[in-house]
Amino acid sequence: MKLFKLAKTFTTEEDGAVTVDWVVLTAAIVGLGIAVMAAVGGSTSDLGDRISANLDAQTIATY
Repeated sequence: MKLFKLAKTFTTEEDGAVTVDWVVLTAAIVGLGIAVMAAVGGSTSDLGDRISANLDAQTIATY
């Protein structure tokens, strides 16, 4: 009888389901962030290099 009561309690509780939902949602957000960084990372690095080269080529006028 105690086993049936434990099984019934296990199937009716929702605490674990909510936790799983949050874990899946968090994993999806982290995965999306990694995908965006992989897609944009190379272009961002190239842009930074071009900006750095442009700033190095500038001269400061002294009077």
